[in-house]
Amino acid sequence: MPNLVDAPDFLTRPERRRPEQFQFVKLRVDSGVARMTLDRPEHNLLNETMLREIADGIDWLGGKDEVKLVVLGSACKVFCGGIDIGEYTSQRVFQMVDAFHAAFAAMLEVAKPVLCVVNGPAIGGGAELAAFGDLVIATPKARFAQPEITIGMFPPLASTILPFLVGPKIALELVLTGEPISAERALELGIINRLVPEAKLEATVNELSARISGHSGPVLTMAKKAILGGMGMSLRDGLKHSMNIFLNELYRLEDSQEGLRALVEKRKPQWKNR
Repeated sequence: MPNLVDAPDFLTRPERRRPEQFQFVKLRVDSGVARMTLDRPEHNLLNETMLREIADGIDWLGGKDEVKLVVLGSACKVFCGGIDIGEYTSQRVFQMVDAFHAAFAAMLEVAKPVLCVVNGPAIGGGAELAAFGDLVIATPKARFAQPEITIGMFPPLASTILPFLVGPKIALELVLTGEPISAERALELGIINRLVPEAKLEATVNELSARISGHSGPVLTMAKKAILGGMGMSLRDGLKHSMNIFLNELYRLEDSQEGLRALVEKRKPQWKNR
């Protein structure tokens, strides 16, 4: 793969599209929960258009105050089969890498929590999509693999995030062997949060979505910021980071004061989401 520093000067990011213009990602918002559904039959292979739609959709949702949670799922039997190799040509490699980075940067940087729902194989870039979810619910039909090593490559995003999720030794095993793991093994390793039967998947997603979206939106944002922003810091610096958010941002919210009043008055809080 060419060095990114050698990318041509004329490469510019396309203008962002709105959800109604999307071709491969369906998006709807209901009761504070945004549902993003990957829909490029049969295997949800990621081409540049689809990656741009993921990035643009998440960026768009990030600016919606009424959205408290993003749920990322699939309309296909496969959650995501990875990158569409047909587009990974030398003529298009820079555009593809830029689109790939934009999609995952959006997932990492969006203030809203992201819940991934995996009811089928998540391979290569698909496994990375799941890994970048803040929460992951899966069924026994799910399996996860980073097979890039078998075609003379390595997964740059998985190589970065897996050590945080599973530790360096397991990350090395997953990347160096390229072998898939079951949903049960993914649960043991902490790659997913919950493993549920397929018959209970929708009810579990709805229950967890309702629980999370029932909280204050700005407080959810700050909690995510405190947890993820402290990763990689020393314990001392991470504590300073979290306490700074708590004392200088959280306590300025109307919702934090409402929560305290509701506790004292023994009633349910009435969130204003500000």
